[in-house]
Amino acid sequence: MQDRVLSMLGLAAHAGAVDSGGFAVEKAVKSMKAELVILSADAQKNTVKQFTNMCEFYKVPLRYYGTKDSLGHAIGRGERSSVAVKNKGFAGSLLKLLDSDPANGGNRADERGRNGEDENQ
Repeated sequence: MQDRVLSMLGLAAHAGAVDSGGFAVEKAVKSMKAELVILSADAQKNTVKQFTNMCEFYKVPLRYYGTKDSLGHAIGRGERSSVAVKNKGFAGSLLKLLDSDPANGGNRADERGRNGEDENQ
């Protein structure tokens, strides 16, 4: 499962449909260009809070996936804790992959607390 998500991210990056890093992702969200934001599972609490609030306000889907290293590697960069997908087609495909796997059941932002921790624990 993880390979398919990361491969799809790599394709999106190669197509120029991805912004990564805090400032670039924030700009994409605020300019309404982001169709999906993915945060690494090991992102800092401040980053999680910032993007949770921002994505909620701008109504951009937010998911948690992989590690900083795996997200960065998938898009051909160094470690990245945040990635914005700007193409609707890629975003839709990634959402289907992320939401269809029962093992990723807790990756939706609305199922996590403000600090990024599962509320059910």
